[in-house]
Amino acid sequence: MAVFARWRPGHVWFSAQAEAASVERETQCRNARLVRDEQDALRTASDSPPSSRLAGWLALAVALALLVLVPAAAFWGVRSNALQGLRDEGLAAAQSRALTLESILDRQRAVVAVLADDAMVKATLRGEAIDRRDAVSAKLERLRSETQSTVLYLLDATGRTVAASNWNQPDSFVGHDYGFRDYFRLADPTAMEFALGTVSRQPGLYLSHDVRDGAALLGVVVVKVEFDALEAAWARSPNATHVTEADGRVIITTAADLRFTTTPPVVPASLRITLPVRGTGWTLAMHAPTREARQTALYAAGTAGLAMLLLMALADQARRARLRATRKAQADRAYRITLERAVAERTRDLSEEMRERQMAQQRLSQMQSDLVQANKLATMGQITAGVAHEINQPLAAIRLLAENGQAMLPGGPAGDNLARISRMADRIGQITDQLRGFARKATGQIGPVPLRPVIEASLMLTASRRKAGDMPVHLPGIPDGLAVTGEQVRVEQILVNLLTNAFEAQEGCADPGIRLGVEAGADRVTLTVSDNGPGLPPQVRDQLFAPFATSKPQGLGLGLVISRDIARDLGGELTADDPVPGQGATFRLTLPRAA
Repeated sequence: MAVFARWRPGHVWFSAQAEAASVERETQCRNARLVRDEQDALRTASDSPPSSRLAGWLALAVALALLVLVPAAAFWGVRSNALQGLRDEGLAAAQSRALTLESILDRQRAVVAVLADDAMVKATLRGEAIDRRDAVSAKLERLRSETQSTVLYLLDATGRTVAASNWNQPDSFVGHDYGFRDYFRLADPTAMEFALGTVSRQPGLYLSHDVRDGAALLGVVVVKVEFDALEAAWARSPNATHVTEADGRVIITTAADLRFTTTPPVVPASLRITLPVRGTGWTLAMHAPTREARQTALYAAGTAGLAMLLLMALADQARRARLRATRKAQADRAYRITLERAVAERTRDLSEEMRERQMAQQRLSQMQSDLVQANKLATMGQITAGVAHEINQPLAAIRLLAENGQAMLPGGPAGDNLARISRMADRIGQITDQLRGFARKATGQIGPVPLRPVIEASLMLTASRRKAGDMPVHLPGIPDGLAVTGEQVRVEQILVNLLTNAFEAQEGCADPGIRLGVEAGADRVTLTVSDNGPGLPPQVRDQLFAPFATSKPQGLGLGLVISRDIARDLGGELTADDPVPGQGATFRLTLPRAA
């Protein structure tokens, strides 16, 4: 009971102040957390999630791809259509030029064919109308003008010119020998040769037809056709045109420097169209320039690109507008959520604060009740100390009378009883001395305290409890002279409390027992008290050293708190080991070692 006389009421107020400070700290933490949550919500509303950023990059990639592909598709599509149209137009133009050339050739062939059957021509070639050769030449001149040929002339059987349409011109063919020409040698009945004139030095096509009298060859009618006018007409068109013979030699061309060459004409950026010239073995090749088609395709591609840029700009503007609206909606939603959460948390905090205030009021009422009980126990301790003091006087008389009676009646049953009474009186005296010493106020003088007497005195004070429960106590081997720094009474007070708790924890235990241990270090000494009880439950372990926390029906929860305060006042510490399933409780009292 003297243990509780050491209780200090200030612990109640210190605990209440600590709880109030704890509640204040928790409130501040909740407010800070609320601010952080609000900032996070706003930041979340303003930041784009990774998926949105990825979608943005994908949209940009698609837009760039479309910006390239759409103009390219427009370019190639328009170019293909333009080239197809150019090909169709070029084919029509080439066919027209081929038909024009064929018409010229057919007309000149008809001229020489008609002249080959003309009676005047045959008579002239037979030498029957030598005086009429000028008349034949005049006829050929008229016919040349009508048929738009260059020169018409007659060759006799030896190849000498006997009449010509240019008979009255300085470069007249009359009298010239053309027997070496292929159009003379190969006329059977017709022949054709494109060559450079030996007199005029002008290139042209020579068409010939033999003149026969039955099977006899009288001569050959020849017409020369120059294509200057045709080439000039073709040259007015942007389509370069060339006519080549079977061997590839250029004979008619809009580029004079290519005539009589065999190198295939190369016209850059053009579409080449070829057609055969009927009845000649010639090939007409026309080159339609593709520059206009390319320009049209480029214009279409540029237009498509500008349209795509415009569409992309409009789409981006719409996307930005949607994004702004979405972000505003998200921000509004985040603000509403934050506001609702703040209201809910504030409501919860107010409810929690009210509950904590009610609990604090209840704890305060309980502490006041416990304080009254502690004061009662302290008063009872003082009364007990006074009673122990008053018992000593009659107890001394009883012991004196018993000793006198034993001296007067030595031996026998009466002497034995008197001796027993004397021993019991001594024992009662020792108990009252311990009670008075335990209840005495600490002297405050710190000094060496031998450990062995302290342990023995504590065991003696708890001997009745130990014997009542038949609980063995295992003592350690304590080195002689081992002492701690402190006050003997206060150290005994701690040990008595630990031993009493150990005895009470093992009530009803099948194998009770207490183990004391001593660990001596260089500057600290640790005394352990272990039992075989059920151990410390987690809920008890967490509040083991809290005031008025107890698991005993009759306990007050002050013994361990006071014992730890005493240990700390002496420069030591009182702790409990972590609970181990299947093992009892172990407490460690650590005190400074005396020098």
